[in-house]
Amino acid sequence: MSVDPQRLDSALHTARQKLLSEIKPEGYWTGELSSSALSTATAIMALHLVQEQTGKNHDSLIQGGLQWLADNANKDGGWGDTVKSISNISTTTLCWAVFHAIPNADKQYEDTLIAADAWLSKTAGGTTRKELVPAIIKRYGKDRTFSVPILTHCAIAGKANWSDVIPFPFELAALPRTWFAALQLPVVSYALPALIAIGQCRHHHQPTRNPITRILRAVTRKKTLRVLENIQPSNGGFLEATPLTSFVTMSLASCGLGNHAVANKGIQFIKDSVRTDGSWPIDTNLATWVTTLSVNALGDALPEVNKTPIRDWLLKQQFKEVHPFTNAAPGGWSWIHLPGGVPDADDTPGALLALKQLGEIDDTSREAALAGCQWLLDLQNRDGGIPTFCRGWTNLPFDRSSPDLTAHTIRAWLAWRDELPELTSQLDTGLHNAARYLAQSEGAGLDGWSPLWFGNQHAPEQVNWTYGTAKVLLALVEPEQQALPGGGLRVTRAKNALLEMQREDGAWSGFKGGEPSIEETALALEALAKVTEEDQETQLKLEKARDRGAVWLIEKVESGEWTQPSPIGFYFAKLWYFEKLYPIINTVSALTQLQKSQRT
Repeated sequence: MSVDPQRLDSALHTARQKLLSEIKPEGYWTGELSSSALSTATAIMALHLVQEQTGKNHDSLIQGGLQWLADNANKDGGWGDTVKSISNISTTTLCWAVFHAIPNADKQYEDTLIAADAWLSKTAGGTTRKELVPAIIKRYGKDRTFSVPILTHCAIAGKANWSDVIPFPFELAALPRTWFAALQLPVVSYALPALIAIGQCRHHHQPTRNPITRILRAVTRKKTLRVLENIQPSNGGFLEATPLTSFVTMSLASCGLGNHAVANKGIQFIKDSVRTDGSWPIDTNLATWVTTLSVNALGDALPEVNKTPIRDWLLKQQFKEVHPFTNAAPGGWSWIHLPGGVPDADDTPGALLALKQLGEIDDTSREAALAGCQWLLDLQNRDGGIPTFCRGWTNLPFDRSSPDLTAHTIRAWLAWRDELPELTSQLDTGLHNAARYLAQSEGAGLDGWSPLWFGNQHAPEQVNWTYGTAKVLLALVEPEQQALPGGGLRVTRAKNALLEMQREDGAWSGFKGGEPSIEETALALEALAKVTEEDQETQLKLEKARDRGAVWLIEKVESGEWTQPSPIGFYFAKLWYFEKLYPIINTVSALTQLQKSQRT
């Protein structure tokens, strides 16, 4: 099943033109995130509580959101995070609870609630707090970042007791930020606003019996509210995320602070974020992320006329000051160009790779790259891996090392190493330690590497082995990395793991035997297309596998099916979304690399 070069060229041309057509008039890509039942349910709850307390009328938004939820429930009665997601306990509970919280909604949407009751009873064993609370806690384990906000939402709706909501030690937010890593907080670094607002809400409704802690929380209440006000972005949206902003806003309103400045700005963000169909997305957009991915996918095919505007825009997105939210040093990039973004270790490597791809390595680009590479070096954990936001904050997801972020960072460091002689020694040490971490984080057998950011909703434990392994292979296949101890062996293992996961039809899922997707197939092909084997028989086997995958992907382009995005998970595969540009970007990347391998 060899690939016809003309079909490959034609499919690549189609994919490139489609991606280029998505550039906004401002000169960059914004993409489009899926609407989210989770976001919509939490936004409705926040609007409802603020309306009750302040008298400001948000009824049209509330009713529009309820109607969207009713219209987009799954056939089994539950809700997934997107309209393409399978039902899950968290989102179904949030949606079910908000219908009970809004006056008369339980009667207006009686059939919807009956179906939701049935789904929850089947999944959790019932709909009382005795069944739902343990089910929510079990889903997230020791990480309280999501379980406590969900239980707070339920308590506000009268579907859980405040004693079910695990207290957040919000008083710790009054301490110096530099102490947070040592304090081992029960939430990840980005969730500081939830720690403060939900902690205060729980304390308001059910104060601790410990007299010392009670006094301490009373004394620090105003100070931590000032901290919350200081870290709120100018547009009101924490992380540009409706759920986090809604959890903060509903918590403040629930403890009598519906008119607080933070709640007012939060409600304004929620109002500004609603879509015409009555829903809310999980986040405003991923403009910086999809722009860097698009630049790196297009490579030399990006028209010259677009390069300078994108480069100038991208340089403006780099953080030049200490971030007030996570206390991150200058030098990183966020996923978005709006005030709620936070610098992280996936977008920063993406931006560095895009800057190198765009060329024009002048003093400005070099200074930006120097700061970005240094930022990643300072973020590297002791185990050699790269976390998302903060070095060594906790062992919870986002703040622990992950193979996908580490691999992405390796590629960025390698791209800029020769341009930054003052960092050569540090970069070489960082690269060596990162490779050591990847060697230690490999899964058992032929599974490969498990990523943090992207999951597969159908996989066991929702782990997307294809994504993690492909990202690692893209990093390790570079000659400099193969030269490190064990580098060549890891390339072989990553390649073999991907080949083992390939389906009979040539496509890939996130795991062996799963349903295929454009995104996963393209990513596996891109990584495998960069591998060259010295042994002729092994190379032939590799080429046959690539050809089968390429034919599958090309047929999808030719049939027009290739632009349909699939749900992917982030936050250790417990929160789901899809992005309009992902299948397009991944297809361009894969077909470009396949064309290069075919010509060589």
